[in-house]
Amino acid sequence: MGGGGNKQLLLMHGWSPGDGLSAIKNMYQGFEKEYPDVDSKLKGISGGGNTTLNTVINNRLKKQNPPGSWADWPGKNLLQFQSKDGNILGDIGDSVWSKNKMKKAYAKGPRNAGKPDGTYICVPTNIHRMNNVFYNKKVLKQAGVSPGDLKSPKDLTDAMKKVDKNTDAVGMAQSTKSPWTTLQLWGAVFLGQQGWDGYQKFMDGSIGKEPIANAFKTLADYSKYFSDDAGTIGFKEGNKKVMNGNAAFIQQGDWVAGMYAADDSFEYKKDWDYVAFPGTEGYYAMNMDSWVYPKNTPAPDAAKKWLRYAGTKDAQVRFNSKKGSIPPRTDVSMKKFPEFQSDQYAAFKKSKAQPPSVAHGLAVIPTVQAKLESAVSQNFSSYKASSADKVAQQWKDAISSSSN
Repeated sequence: MGGGGNKQLLLMHGWSPGDGLSAIKNMYQGFEKEYPDVDSKLKGISGGGNTTLNTVINNRLKKQNPPGSWADWPGKNLLQFQSKDGNILGDIGDSVWSKNKMKKAYAKGPRNAGKPDGTYICVPTNIHRMNNVFYNKKVLKQAGVSPGDLKSPKDLTDAMKKVDKNTDAVGMAQSTKSPWTTLQLWGAVFLGQQGWDGYQKFMDGSIGKEPIANAFKTLADYSKYFSDDAGTIGFKEGNKKVMNGNAAFIQQGDWVAGMYAADDSFEYKKDWDYVAFPGTEGYYAMNMDSWVYPKNTPAPDAAKKWLRYAGTKDAQVRFNSKKGSIPPRTDVSMKKFPEFQSDQYAAFKKSKAQPPSVAHGLAVIPTVQAKLESAVSQNFSSYKASSADKVAQQWKDAISSSSN
C-alpha cells in the first residue's frame, strides 16, 4: 500500500467557517500554485475539537484506507498512532524536515512536537496561545472594570461580578456543551494558581488532589456568570456574544481573533482587546495544529510535497495570518500579519515557559485525556463546587497511573 504515487492526494481537516476554514483554504491555494501538477482535494470534516474528524480518520485507519494526510494535534496526541506492533505514521525526517531549513528555523517546542517519539512524523503549522482572556472594551468600561487590575484567577471572578451588577451583559461567554472547553478553562485557571512548576507536576502525575480541586472550585465560581445557554452553544456562538456586547469576557484560544478579524466593525484595541489570563503573565500556553504523514498513504510523493510546503514561510504566512495564530518558524516576517498576531509573536519570544495544552492532546497522552474528559462529563458538566473533590480525585488517579 505504500506505492501509488500518482493517486489523488486527499487532505482532510476539521475546520469550519469562522474557525480556520478561510486559513486552510488560503494555504491550500498556495500549495496549488506551488505544485500545479499534483492532483489533490481538500476536504473538511467539521465538528468541535476535531471530534468528528477523529472518528472519520479512525474508521478509515481500521479499514487500512488512510487519506493522503490529515490535520491533527502534534505532540503526545500522535502517540496513539505509534506502537511496538507497528507505526501508522511514517518517518519524514529526511524527506521533509531536511528541506527548507525546517530543523533550523522551527522553534524548539514545535520542533519537538513534530517528533513525539523521537522520529519526525508530522509538520506543525501554527502556534495558538491558550492563556488569553478576550474582552469587549465597551462592556468593561460600562462595568467599571480595568483589565490591568486582573492579577489572579479570583480577580476575574470579582470582575464578572461587576459586569453582572453594572451592565446587561453576562460575565463570561463559556460553552459547556463539550468537555474540552472545560479542560481548556481549567488549564488556564490551574496555571494561574499553581504556575509552571505546579503545571509540570500535574503533567508528570506528582501533583496532589487539592490544587486540582481548587481550580475546579474556581470554575464553579465563574459559572455563576455564564449565559443561560452555556450548555447548548459552541464556542463560536459564545464568541459572538462578546462581539455583540452580550458578554464581557471569553477564555479561548487565539483562534477567536480570526472571527474578530473577519468583522470590519469589530476592531482590535478599539472594540476588543485581551490580556494574559490572570496569574499567567509571562507564560505562552500552547496548542498547535499539524499535518501528519500516514505510512500507507495512497499518494506518498504528493503527501511529502504537501508536508514540505506546509513547513515553508509562504504556507505559514498564508495560514496563520488568517487563523489568528503565529508561525512555528522563527524566520517568518510578521509584516504581513495583523497587529494582534505581531503582539502575540512578541509575547511568545519574551515568554519564560510554554506550557502545552491539556485540552488538546499536547500535555497528556490520549488515553489519559479521554479519562479527564469522561470525569468532567460524568461529574462536572453542571460546574457544581460540591463535585470538585470527586472529579479532582478522578483526574489525579488518571494522571498518576499514566507513564506520561
